[in-house]
Amino acid sequence: MSNHNEISSFIWNVCDDVLRGLFKQHEYGDVILPFLVLRRLDCVIEPKKDEIIELYNELKDEVDPTPIIKKQTGLKFFNHSNYDLQRLKGDPNGLKVNFPNYISGFSQNVFEILENFQLEKPVEKLLKNNKLYLLVDKFTEIELHPNKVDNHTMGQVFEELLRKFSEMSNETSGEHYTPRDVVKLLVSMVFSENTERLDGVGIIRSIYDPCSGTGGILSVGKDWVETNIKNDVRLNLFGQELNPHTFSICKSDMLISGENPENIKLGSSLSNDHFEGKKFDYMITNPPYGVSWKGEKEFINNEKSNPNGRFSEGVPRSSDGQLLFLQHMISKMKEDGSRIGVVFNGSPMFTGDSGSGESDIRKWIIEKDWLESVVRLPEQLFFNTGITTYIWIINNKKKESRKGKIQLIDGSSFCSSLRKNLGNKRYFISDNQIDDLIDIYTNNENGEFCKIYDNDFFGYTKVTIEQPIIEDGEIVTKKDGSPKPDTSKRDYERIPFSIDIDEFFQKEVKPFLPNSWIDKSKNITGYEINLTKYFYQFKRPRTLSDIHSDLEKLEELSKGVYNKIVSDEV
Repeated sequence: MSNHNEISSFIWNVCDDVLRGLFKQHEYGDVILPFLVLRRLDCVIEPKKDEIIELYNELKDEVDPTPIIKKQTGLKFFNHSNYDLQRLKGDPNGLKVNFPNYISGFSQNVFEILENFQLEKPVEKLLKNNKLYLLVDKFTEIELHPNKVDNHTMGQVFEELLRKFSEMSNETSGEHYTPRDVVKLLVSMVFSENTERLDGVGIIRSIYDPCSGTGGILSVGKDWVETNIKNDVRLNLFGQELNPHTFSICKSDMLISGENPENIKLGSSLSNDHFEGKKFDYMITNPPYGVSWKGEKEFINNEKSNPNGRFSEGVPRSSDGQLLFLQHMISKMKEDGSRIGVVFNGSPMFTGDSGSGESDIRKWIIEKDWLESVVRLPEQLFFNTGITTYIWIINNKKKESRKGKIQLIDGSSFCSSLRKNLGNKRYFISDNQIDDLIDIYTNNENGEFCKIYDNDFFGYTKVTIEQPIIEDGEIVTKKDGSPKPDTSKRDYERIPFSIDIDEFFQKEVKPFLPNSWIDKSKNITGYEINLTKYFYQFKRPRTLSDIHSDLEKLEELSKGVYNKIVSDEV
């Protein structure tokens, strides 16, 4: 089995054969995912297993054998016990002693990964019910050595299982799984216009994902560079993940693929930033949508009050922290240029009126000329939601042709139907469609699917329209003689930057409210992006004669069906 669907299906059957009735369905992942990691590690170690045991026993009483074992075997991790899952089968009655011996035999870098899986209780339950041997036996049936199952396929296996486990527990699978077609497009957009920074000898670049999940975005980013850049580029991958299970999967994948697993950290990127002060060349992520940050509110608000803090320009409402992750990444941009790619839902684009946290963040980003492009993706691309999503590209070193402008791309029609729906996912973006979208992005020209506007196009001033209090037919005034405003008649207008405020007032308001005035002390600027409005195409309604003609045809058709039914009965 080398196809991710075959492996996923096999493991799913293992759940039915071994775990059903013993564990609740939402607990399957607590057992299956760590055993999948163990089997993967075993397959890498197996060719050197006997050599490792011999070296360890020879050196353990004299020196720390770890560096010698790693050097002589060429492995970055090992297990010095006499066991792996295959060898555990040789003594079914000794599992209670031998399995803990096997786990404790892993090198420290693996042991730290396994700790986060918290295997003790599930294994104890399996032992008590005589199911541990059966589970071990099932997992030894699959070959997971990287020569047989590459890291990309393994990532798909993990993510497919995570999706299924999440569905069973009514969790949001989008919190840790971005479909690979979306990841490919996202990564391609981040790198495709920046290849000159990857050309040359001795190039070292960094990729960071603050919501790394199982590490899929980091892996695809690395694959893109290796596939599209001729010279050898040293890519350092960094990530932080809140969920202990997906963190362990990501860290084990980095270990197996030869990356530095110490670059993957556990915890919230917002309130426990393990990379504080560090800058990155590329930052790519898909943060959770509509997830509350109330639990981190005190920390974030404290940092907001710091003029040099990540959130000093404002914070969004506490029910949705998407923009906080973008602010976090912006704080890690290098002065000589960094690029950010992020997938959002519609909320960060237009939620919040002028003066709100969301609008102030948009204002900050746009007025700094960092927002390069926004792409509307097709609906029903994700497994847990059918909502429309958007890719934002942030760049603090825009090309001359892009300065002062924002490119909008309508990619909503660039999709193909799946043969079988996967949760809410009905469509995918094919490789050819990804290429088409990248061409539109890199060409950067106005067209059917692309519109380019100056930054100011998205800005507006919210003005307050006041009317006076009128008593007995007279305008009530203040001590200074100015009219006293009637708050019950207060109204507001949003006036685009491109329109003169006074001219707008004289033309659109004053003729209808002759006593009104603008309280300019209350003017507030804001920004919003509404792709639906910009790409809207008017479709003329059908004429009454066309509709009437269609109704007559339907009536004739129904008569024919009715006459056929009657004649058949006779």
